[in-house]
Amino acid sequence: MTDDLRPVPRHVAIILDGNGRWATARGLPRTAGHAAGEPALFDVVHGAIELGIEWLTVYVFSTENWSRPAEEVAFLMQFNEDLLLRRRDELNELGVRVIFIGERQDPRVSDRLRGHIADTEALTASNRTLNLVFAFNYGSRREIAGATRRIAERAAAGELDPAAVDADTVAAHLYLPEMPDPDLVIRSSGEQRISNFLLWQSAYAELTFPETLWPDFDRRSLAACVEEYRRRERRFGGVG
Repeated sequence: MTDDLRPVPRHVAIILDGNGRWATARGLPRTAGHAAGEPALFDVVHGAIELGIEWLTVYVFSTENWSRPAEEVAFLMQFNEDLLLRRRDELNELGVRVIFIGERQDPRVSDRLRGHIADTEALTASNRTLNLVFAFNYGSRREIAGATRRIAERAAAGELDPAAVDADTVAAHLYLPEMPDPDLVIRSSGEQRISNFLLWQSAYAELTFPETLWPDFDRRSLAACVEEYRRRERRFGGVG
């Protein structure tokens, strides 16, 4: 690396894509691809810590994923629950703070899973090595709509001057206002779309679309994406 490279991104967000195609290519059920994605995720977590990344957000279940076959949805719900039970102590020992964003109060999410989410967040709340954000039952349009609804309610109650509402006001009413905007958004598998993920927060993020299917993604894949990011010139609407 040379001195003219930009710093490592503070916040990397990843769309974990390609599990189903990975499994299908091997003659396996789609659920096998989701299971194979777990070691990839934890290798990436280790890689993020090694690189000095402060925030890592991973898109694990979208509001649109409920439309998938019932058996796949049931597997994903159980898998997320099992993952927390099996891995939260490991994450805690690594100094990882775990946070969930999304609609956890959705009645389709079990009380048991909600409990495990709350327990994991509480266990890891004081950790500072890495902030690991799980976007679970998450949809960015729903997040933005909810923020604007809360702003409207506050304005109607006389708590907020409508003329004072600006971008900072909206950002302050999103799921996790303390989370910095992502510098880099990665979508594995080569698909080139962002699928309702962090639409507001990613306004000026750099995007990269590696061909690697998620179960084959690892810390070296992450490092390659970060290296590409560091070589780019970010202009934020200005000129170079």
